[in-house]
Amino acid sequence: MTYFTGNIPVFVHDQSDRDTFRMITAQFCVNGHAKQMDIVRAFGVKKISVKRAVKLYREEGPRGFFKERNRRGAAVLTDEVLEKAQQLFDEGLDIGEVSSRINVKHNTLYKATRVGKLHLPVNSEECSAPLPSKSARTEQDRAASMGVGTTNVDDRVAASKGKLQAVPPRFEPALDVPNGGVLLALPALLALGLLETTERFFAEPKGYYGLDSLFLLLALMVLTRQPSIESMRYCAPGEWGNLLGLDRIPEVRTLRNKLHFLSREGQPQQWSAELCRQWMEAAPEQAGTLYIDGHVRVYNGDQTRLPRHYVARQKLCLRATTDYWVNAMDGQPFFFVNQAVDPGLLQVLEHEIVPRLEREIPQQPTAQQLEDDSLLHRFTLVYDREGYSPAFLKRMREKRIACLTYHKYPGDDWAEEEFRLHSVNLISGQTVEMRLAERGTCLSNGLWVREIRKLTTRGHQTAILATDYRSDIPPISGAMFARWSQENFFRYSRQHFGIDKLADYSLEEISDPTLIVNPAWRELDRQVRSLNGKRSRRLANFTALNLEESIEPEKVEPFMRRKAELQEDIECMDQEINTLKTQRKGTPHHIDVSELPPEQQFKKLATASKHLVDTIKMVAYRAETAMANILRGHQFRSDEARQLLASVYQTEADLLPDFETGTLTVRLHHLPTVRADTIVQKLCEELNDTKTLFPRTNLTLCFKVGSLQNPRDQEV
Repeated sequence: MTYFTGNIPVFVHDQSDRDTFRMITAQFCVNGHAKQMDIVRAFGVKKISVKRAVKLYREEGPRGFFKERNRRGAAVLTDEVLEKAQQLFDEGLDIGEVSSRINVKHNTLYKATRVGKLHLPVNSEECSAPLPSKSARTEQDRAASMGVGTTNVDDRVAASKGKLQAVPPRFEPALDVPNGGVLLALPALLALGLLETTERFFAEPKGYYGLDSLFLLLALMVLTRQPSIESMRYCAPGEWGNLLGLDRIPEVRTLRNKLHFLSREGQPQQWSAELCRQWMEAAPEQAGTLYIDGHVRVYNGDQTRLPRHYVARQKLCLRATTDYWVNAMDGQPFFFVNQAVDPGLLQVLEHEIVPRLEREIPQQPTAQQLEDDSLLHRFTLVYDREGYSPAFLKRMREKRIACLTYHKYPGDDWAEEEFRLHSVNLISGQTVEMRLAERGTCLSNGLWVREIRKLTTRGHQTAILATDYRSDIPPISGAMFARWSQENFFRYSRQHFGIDKLADYSLEEISDPTLIVNPAWRELDRQVRSLNGKRSRRLANFTALNLEESIEPEKVEPFMRRKAELQEDIECMDQEINTLKTQRKGTPHHIDVSELPPEQQFKKLATASKHLVDTIKMVAYRAETAMANILRGHQFRSDEARQLLASVYQTEADLLPDFETGTLTVRLHHLPTVRADTIVQKLCEELNDTKTLFPRTNLTLCFKVGSLQNPRDQEV
């Protein structure tokens, strides 16, 4: 820094030499070359600092600024403590770990590194160079020549000329990356097979974005609760690109085109089936008891007139499609089957789900084992009373498949003396006491089944039918009442993962022969039911009409006339009902979709892209469940664990790659409470033990909570 008087330089010192700066500016003020307020305005220093410097110059002269200050000896950081701390730093420990080892405050060690008493190793000084802030990154993204965030010009030009298959991820240090905490889910996503078999089932043409980047982006969008692909229009593409090691993520239109390309020729269905097979083989005990139920997806658009379905949660008949899901006892999904025209649970079970389960469920009993033990079954299906059918139970019994369902026609209550207290283990790990009783029941087709009833405190009896003849009463009851795990999966996925959202807005022709209820038959049936209701009311009035007064002509005649009118109405209705029943009998109950009148024909919603996105949502749900199970081991309830994870996924983080050591440190910002920080740090330690590599890089993911350079009590 050089000082001039007029045009003549009079003094020079280093810009970082603060003592010399205070001395020369005080000299200028004392000698009358400048006023104290001139120094304050020119250099932006505090007025009191200039006053103190002038006072020191007048009292002691220039040497007063350079004399050694009187300091007391070190009270905490003694030579012995400094030596021990430096040894720990040299071993590669960070400030937080050294602080806990030598029982010295985090802030004290931080200040010691600032003044040079301690020296961090080169590979642990994660912020030794200035890192770009979020504001600086947005300015850089906005100034990109090829569009917002397109800073990797060379690779983009190469991709446009067909000279690049897929740009490899390249991470750069970045602070305060939005949603950076979602990278904590990456080890679970990879362990569940998100990217393991994608190249076998999907062929991506040459371009800028690789398959792994696209699938990771979709999974991270799901976990951060992005409501739809369209919502990414309002997110910073460069900040999302930082999570994937890219300059930016694709535009919404590009992402939709990629989804459409990847969804050709049944590829999503094949990939989903392979993932299901892997999950079942990894946990065969979960595949032994499966839960099947339909989830109605309401369609609010006007591109096609879908058939109406009854939506229980809204208590309305709305235009919708139905997905039949197959889940494990704890609610984790295996696969689903979409039905544009719902034939009913029994039809889907028998013709689509059961044949697939017979092929794919691992560790089924052999034919010899089934022959030797007549009570042994292959696996168990659990479904609600919509699937109640004695004929279906008998056919499944012949296939040696056990079924659990509610009794649709339970009959009279059993005597309370039959019920005994049983301990039932729930899927959550809790043990509850239930009052249960059992009888053998012969159904209408002669099939003997087990009927188990639960008596509630209010006296209500819930009847369960089971063709599992080997298990005890408590396991069967626990399995049946665990069906609510699947309902909870539907509710949670609808609220947080958007399983009701459309992946695209395209339509498809219904090419396969599909039977639906004939609209003409439905109209005749509606008229018959309507007339039957009216006839019942007329008949009730006719029966209730009595002459309670004296028998006199002026009173009997109106009574008889009223009776005759009601009888005539009833007879006319009987004729109408018989005519309508004859017409209904001559009208086909079901017809093919192609036989519908032109004004009632409809197209089905495209399912290929939806199937791909929903499969990724299944992987994301399973990944979150795995992480929630880790948190439950630290005394967290399941609902609290999921809430905490949702908060973690949306928390900002610093991304600090170290190419010398081959690590990518994800430094999560502090959470709202110390308890949450502690629990998530334990989660990070377990995730670090997996030694997960970021896809297509040699960087090992390293997770931690909190900033090393700015501790919580550090004044900035």
